[in-house]
Amino acid sequence: MSRRALTLLVAGFLALAFAVIGAMVPVPYVVLSPGPTENTIGDVKGKPVISISGHETYPTQGRLSMVTVAYQGGPGNRLDLVTALRGWLDPTVAVVPEESLFPKTSTPKEVEEQNTQEMTTSQESATAAALNALKIPIERTVKVVSTNKGAPADGKLKPGDEITAVDGTPATALDSVAGAVRKHKPGEQVTFTVKRGDSETQIPVSTIAGKDGTTIVGVTMQPSSGYRFPFKVDISVGDIGGPSAGLMFSLGIYDKLTPGALTGGMSIAGTGTIRADGKVGPIGGIEQKMVGARRAGATVFLTPADNCADAVKAVPEGLRLVRADTLESAVKAIDALRDHSGEVPACPAA
Repeated sequence: MSRRALTLLVAGFLALAFAVIGAMVPVPYVVLSPGPTENTIGDVKGKPVISISGHETYPTQGRLSMVTVAYQGGPGNRLDLVTALRGWLDPTVAVVPEESLFPKTSTPKEVEEQNTQEMTTSQESATAAALNALKIPIERTVKVVSTNKGAPADGKLKPGDEITAVDGTPATALDSVAGAVRKHKPGEQVTFTVKRGDSETQIPVSTIAGKDGTTIVGVTMQPSSGYRFPFKVDISVGDIGGPSAGLMFSLGIYDKLTPGALTGGMSIAGTGTIRADGKVGPIGGIEQKMVGARRAGATVFLTPADNCADAVKAVPEGLRLVRADTLESAVKAIDALRDHSGEVPACPAA
């Protein structure tokens, strides 16, 4: 065998060995890429993303698209070296340290549960924000987060239960629930009226003395973050999780509850968490979300103010960035774009 042939053979063997090792060696990174884009005023698999019953709704047009980020790697699915290297060479994706997204002790189940909970909270906050913007009255509720193992409430009250009353008195805030329990002496029973799913039931729970001497049942509740709405709003996006679609959900609900098409037929995408008061918050993966939005045909992208600096550095051609500080400002910006009137807040140039 000639020296050249031998060199090529050895080089080929080394390349193959590197590829095999690279495909097997796990690395603590996560690859972020553009994920699914769904129209919040449209359908997913033949089912409306937003369904409203018990209140008049109006026809819509165009698109108000939520955007997502897909990821490879993470707890229980460690990334291999070759995939990470490919990601570093692709300008539409990002490769980030795993610990920047997931706590070191997270399990796949915990990650899934957290994403699901964040999506549920986001949908509830989005509904509250839209109704508040339309001056439609809503009520606060109190929900069970968890129970202490071995405490009287353990096994009786469940995470997600909505406490509507205590001993027959309506539960309107966390303090009112805790105060009703503290009226009892340790060993007495307190009766919770609980809404679980579509049914409501009364659940008696014994009380005990807490470490500080107060009467407790051993339950952790969600303070002032649940809401009771005057009509039903259902949001369905399949197995997508996380909180960053809040702004687009609230705009979709707002559009369906108001006469006329908010977009005027435009294709608008956007992202941002949202609070019940309409404040829009920052998100992660802004670069990948913009790429996904443009690929889906969007020409306008609603951007949280805190993400503007990163967005202007990577905005795809043909996509106009519009700064969204609140739900109200986002609606006004869309009105101005649709009617070609007024100023539209933009992300400042870097």
